[in-house]
Amino acid sequence: MFVINFRSFIVMFIVALTGSACSNFLTSEAEGHTDAEGFILEDENGNEIYREFEGATTGSISLIIGQELEVLVHFLDHDGNEIEHEEEDDDHDHDHDHDEESELKITGNDATIATVEIEGDEGLHINAISAGSTSFTLQLMHGDHADYTSTNSIPITVTDSTMFSCTTVCLKSCCSSTIYASR
Repeated sequence: MFVINFRSFIVMFIVALTGSACSNFLTSEAEGHTDAEGFILEDENGNEIYREFEGATTGSISLIIGQELEVLVHFLDHDGNEIEHEEEDDDHDHDHDHDEESELKITGNDATIATVEIEGDEGLHINAISAGSTSFTLQLMHGDHADYTSTNSIPITVTDSTMFSCTTVCLKSCCSSTIYASR
């Protein structure tokens, strides 16, 4: 009788340890991940220029050749509110390598039309190179996998500032002659 109870105790003890280890493993795997449902791209003046939330998008990026744009990226939670990034406490045990920290990744744009580069932890630098259209995909990387990937490609349109010539519309001082209006 003692042998059966002892075996049962050992089996239950092993099951309890395994369950506890799995629970801790799942908790530590979930730490540091961002559960985003979308994002906002905001210019340096705080204006929202593009939004993706639960697959729906609004806005676009339109530039003139040679123009540069600094953009901040704000990820959104399931309610559409900005996800605040918590600062690490000094006394917090840092078990994660730098590779496991969240960082932005850009893919898919045509760099002959516009370059899109990561700036800092949550910024993009977009430089308009030549007239045309391109798009890019935004990812929030956590180590070797993406916590979030944009569901739609983010469109960029680059136009030539000389597309309005004096033969069609007179802008600024480009016209060599004065235009007079009459009744």
